[in-house]
Amino acid sequence: MGAATASTASAAGGTTSTVTVTAGTDASDAAAARWGDRRLDEVAFLTTHNAFTNYEDSRWSSANQAESVRAQLDNGVRGLSLDTHWYERSTWLCIISFGSDCYPSDVYLCHGDCKTFAGATYALPRQSFHGTMQTVVDFLATHPQEVVTVFLEDYVSAEQLRQSLGRVNGLSELLFRPDAWGVRQHGWPKVADLVTAGKRLLIFSDRSDREHLGVMYDKSWTVSNYWSLGDLGNDLACVSRWSDVPLDRQEPGFRRLFTMSHHRNVPTVLTAALDNGTKLRTRIADQCRTAAGGRNPNFVSVDFHRLSDGSGHTPASIVAELNASP
Repeated sequence: MGAATASTASAAGGTTSTVTVTAGTDASDAAAARWGDRRLDEVAFLTTHNAFTNYEDSRWSSANQAESVRAQLDNGVRGLSLDTHWYERSTWLCIISFGSDCYPSDVYLCHGDCKTFAGATYALPRQSFHGTMQTVVDFLATHPQEVVTVFLEDYVSAEQLRQSLGRVNGLSELLFRPDAWGVRQHGWPKVADLVTAGKRLLIFSDRSDREHLGVMYDKSWTVSNYWSLGDLGNDLACVSRWSDVPLDRQEPGFRRLFTMSHHRNVPTVLTAALDNGTKLRTRIADQCRTAAGGRNPNFVSVDFHRLSDGSGHTPASIVAELNASP
């Protein structure tokens, strides 16, 4: 067995602690071969917008992806955006659905209210958050060199989220906690070190009151562009999602991760194909990289990630190109 140690500073008090990574030599060598010396903020990951609204996991009439969450992961996706909502069990829905919608109160993945429009704001079978996260953890368990990031559009309480995450077997062992690694003081660790340590799952939320759960507040740890390309797909400007957090924000000793969204207000297979090839590649080079101070995005988020315009450039190939650049 081999061991690697990294000195980190406590996010709370500034005291120095040590993260010790113990792994077999083969595992460490494999991580180094897969990831090299690149830090987390120096790599790019293919990310799926509304990963849960797909044609395989449930009966969505309006979807953002064609494949199940597991198939997305199997096909190279390493970032997933999910919407979490609390659903209170409804006897009425159970009755009028003739027993097909008799689900317990829980955190589910809905695109709006979990009771309003079946197929549009929610879908049957209902997709529990903990079940989808179990899919992510199970994937990581069988792919020991991979890192997955989950972005939450979060409409539940911190306690509801805690209870749901607590039901995911193996999650706590995989969860990366930036406070334990002193990210604010020392920057993001090498991806190979995360892999060797087994901390290969990152979770971000748009709510700030759950960092004690290991769920990072995205506005504190990332920069992000405004998500929409507009109805016609011609709004290519890369402007910040948050007026007080510019894309080129500079902080001493720490660089935020850059999440880049590239999708329209209403997803369709046709518009995704038009947007996901040359337009995406050119927008990164001419708009987003410049707006972010000359850096590449770390997460490239698209609809229908396997579609492109026939140019030979796909979201996956564009992300691979970003990772090949110096």
